[in-house]
Amino acid sequence: QVQLVESGGGLVQAGGSLRLSCQASGRAFSNYVMGWFRQAPGKEREFVARTRWSGGIIYYADSVRGRFTISRDKAKDTVYLQMNNLKPEDTAVYYCAARPGLDGQYPYWGQGTQVTVSS
Repeated sequence: QVQLVESGGGLVQAGGSLRLSCQASGRAFSNYVMGWFRQAPGKEREFVARTRWSGGIIYYADSVRGRFTISRDKAKDTVYLQMNNLKPEDTAVYYCAARPGLDGQYPYWGQGTQVTVSS
């Protein structure tokens, strides 16, 4: 089993910054892909960013590229999502996810953390 716990969500004004954390436990993650997704009210869940746990392979959604940065601290078993220049349209529940390979679905998910950006 893999357990993922997100934290760091909250209320922030447009133009502000927020850092989300995802702490993982239960397995070794040397070959895992870690991802961030979000779901806004009335919309489908969408991909935000992903990285290999070991680092080096990073992708971003077009909507966040240049504003968000995904990173990880292997010593703390934690993946971060640094969000800068936040916009009201970034408001959503943000989820951390993990999969044991480069391809396929994500079988492991956190409980989500709410991010609200006010104008």
